[in-house]
Amino acid sequence: MAPAKEKSVWKRIAQSPRTVTLVWVLGLIIIWEAGATIVGFTKRTPENVLPHLYQILASVFSFKKVTATQTAAQVVIINAGITLGRAAIGFIIGTAVGYLLALFMRLFVAVEKIVFPYLMLIQMIPILGMAPIVLAMSHDIDKSRIIIAAILTFYPVAVNTLAGFKSIEEEKFELFHSYAATTPEVYIKMMIPSSIPYLFTGLKISAPMAVTASILVDTLQGGGGLGCMLSQSLKHAMSIYVFWQIVFFSAFVGILSYYLMVLLEKVVTPGRKIAVQKTGGNE
Repeated sequence: MAPAKEKSVWKRIAQSPRTVTLVWVLGLIIIWEAGATIVGFTKRTPENVLPHLYQILASVFSFKKVTATQTAAQVVIINAGITLGRAAIGFIIGTAVGYLLALFMRLFVAVEKIVFPYLMLIQMIPILGMAPIVLAMSHDIDKSRIIIAAILTFYPVAVNTLAGFKSIEEEKFELFHSYAATTPEVYIKMMIPSSIPYLFTGLKISAPMAVTASILVDTLQGGGGLGCMLSQSLKHAMSIYVFWQIVFFSAFVGILSYYLMVLLEKVVTPGRKIAVQKTGGNE
């Protein structure tokens, strides 16, 4: 029995998400370091384009100036505030517009039939192709960055929220109508609460996208921001370590934004997990 139990324990450990994540991280580190070693022997000037991970980490705490007054970490932190501020404003606007649009599409079928194809069309346009169009319309690079973050946010929110509205069983509508509930009461007491889990599905998709969009659009124009610094560091206008710090910082913020939405969902819908467990995961 003991060997069987030990085998079962090892099997659970090997199949756990944490173990899988750890294996992936270790694998990426090994591949990265192998690549950095090869690049180190083949390219030496002006700087290695693929430094070792410990070199990138050391550059975060280095006091060496990469501009007249700032270290690499200071450049990243200051410009991160600019980019993330735009991304946050665009994300909030996109969430509000997406939710209201889903509500209108559920209220009026004609609105859904007219608007939905245009939503699909907008999402098919690449971010970097969309940026000049938005800039030509807004005539302001800062506003265009916020608008693009909002555009990439509202589509996942609108589509997933609309799916939430449509997922409600017909029997629930009949029950509310049997109690002579008005249309506002049906929405406030049943449809809006039922759509919240779907809303957060959209938010978990769009939050990292808003950050990524803001960084990509920053590469097209000056005025500060992570994307602008990214372009300058690639052109060796400053240390290449700025580039890699931005890459890792952006990845971290993207992952963090996703888990922030997960945490917010747990706060807003604390009883949802319990309800799922009681029903065996079948909703």
